[in-house]
Amino acid sequence: MTACPHLERLVARARRYAPLPMAVVYPCDRDALLAVAEAAKAQLITPLLIGPRDRILASAEAAGVDVAAFEVHDIGGEPAAAARAAVALCHEGRARAMMKGSLHTDELMGAAVASKGGLRGAERISHVFVIDVPGHPRPLLIADAVVNITPNLAAKRDIVQNAVNFAHAIGIELPKVAILSAVESVNPAIAGTIDAPALIEMARKGEIRGAIVDGPFAMDIAISAEAARIKGIRSEVAGQPDILLVPGLEAGNILYKALVYLARSECAGLVLGTKVPIVLTSRADSIQSRVASCALALLNEQTR
Repeated sequence: MTACPHLERLVARARRYAPLPMAVVYPCDRDALLAVAEAAKAQLITPLLIGPRDRILASAEAAGVDVAAFEVHDIGGEPAAAARAAVALCHEGRARAMMKGSLHTDELMGAAVASKGGLRGAERISHVFVIDVPGHPRPLLIADAVVNITPNLAAKRDIVQNAVNFAHAIGIELPKVAILSAVESVNPAIAGTIDAPALIEMARKGEIRGAIVDGPFAMDIAISAEAARIKGIRSEVAGQPDILLVPGLEAGNILYKALVYLARSECAGLVLGTKVPIVLTSRADSIQSRVASCALALLNEQTR
């Protein structure tokens, strides 16, 4: 396993609390079940396995995972039926989080965001990654690289606030938010540079609470205090951000995958703004990443 000190500390922090009852939707492959078993062993979750019993048990046997102690809800048919059943368990209070198994993201999220019977709350739905970059002194939070495709100013405000609230939940008392763009100056042709001053003003007025917000910053300025010094940028955030606000899903997806595949980073992530936290795994995610994501869900629940 890759050494991931920041994620390991979050897992250790989460283990102070009682395990979170988690509906695991359609866990019908090896990695999904191995992650469930590891997260349960770490006392992060109490799994409720939702899907076709025969497939779940066969996959568990093939993976060498003992699921005898886990609650299995036998839901046949399409994976979307399992997602709807998991949402119903959340409404009943029997599950307090959801985790994607081996179904498609749109099948899971379709049930979660349904206008009738879904898990929409009063907040905008967004996603946050926690990235453990080798050698970097702190975890990096990236929002939003999964849910909001081309967020406008109002959406960015909500994405920032969701990420800030989550940062508080994992122990970052006053997170520093860097608004990412391609340049540091306002350029009418680059929407992110127009939004940045407005977001800073929102933070000044208390419309974004509990954080220091600054930007726009190119990635070098956001991450490197030396680059900021050389370019004459004076900021409390430049060179030491906790949260990177990306201009849209496309840029965010490229950034997080570059960090994972080129910098050998490990990541965990969570959907925020729903009535229960949702762990959205990728087929390429490591077991370590999935277990850490369960820890994030448990920590997030302590402040709800």
